[in-house]
Formats: sequence, C-alpha cells, structure tokens
Amino acid sequence: MQPANQLVPFQALDVIEWRRLRAWYLFLSGWIQVKIAEALGVTQGAVSQWLKRARQRGVEALRRGKAPGARPKLTADQKAQIPQLLARGATAWGFRGEVWTCERVAEVIKREFQVQYTPEHVGRILKKLRWSCQKPERRSVRRDEEAIEQWRDQQWPEVKKKPTRPA
Repeated sequence: MQPANQLVPFQALDVIEWRRLRAWYLFLSGWIQVKIAEALGVTQGAVSQWLKRARQRGVEALRRGKAPGARPKLTADQKAQIPQLLARGATAWGFRGEVWTCERVAEVIKREFQVQYTPEHVGRILKKLRWSCQKPERRSVRRDEEAIEQWRDQQWPEVKKKPTRPA
C-alpha cells in the first residue's frame, strides 16, 4: 500500500479512471466524501468504494483493470493434450488425408472434450501451442499444367473478346 500523502501524476487517462484518481486527490486534500461526490457528479457510495479500495490496496487499485473475459471452455490440461491427440494423425480420427485444418482440429476437440469452438478460435489455441494448421490445396491432384498452359496460349486468344472500334 502506498502512503496516503503520495499522489499519482495525471497522465492520459480515460474519464472513469480520472474520476477515481481525482476523488483520491481531493480526499487527500481534505475534502469530505459528500463534496467529492458532488464535484465529480457521482454517488457518495461510489466515492466511498473508491476511497476504501485506495486505502486497502493502494492508489494503483483505482486504475482501470483489464476485463477478465469469458472463462475458457478447456482446462490447461485439456489444451496440453491437443498435440498428443493430433499426433495420432488425421486418418486415425476418420479424416481423409493427413492434413490438419482448423475445422478438423475443432472436430477432434468436440469429439474428445465435448467442447465446440469456431475454426478461428482453434487457430488461436493452436498458435499458443506453437502448432499451425495446414490449408488443403484447392486444386485437383489430376490437374494437367501442360494442357492448361497450351489452352491459355493457343485457344484463349481466340476465345477472348476483342474490343470493337468505333466506325
């Protein structure tokens, strides 16, 4: 806890945080809670809570904290199991081919832990685990590059519409 006479310098703060710090400063300057509440346009209960927080945990407790967010659906132990599950191979899970995509990993997580995640979130989980998904090739394996090149060079110019000139 910081000493009561130590003031925090005002920097670029958001309004809510500024109000709390200002309330503490006014309190240290001898103001009573009722007058602080009136001056800042807040309730006396809010001022009381702020001052209590500053006394118990120091003036830093008046600063805006990071929002905690939602609780993770998977525990740390479950997340640690994911690489081992994927090491079995995609075909062991009934997928065709040995390519891991975020969609496939999401399906494995759903089957193993009964937890459903979007492919985007699975990508974030895998990134934290230092894994990366592979994106399947969107081209046919029977694609004939020579035939495509020949068509592009010989037939496409014939098919391509030529601009008409004004008469």
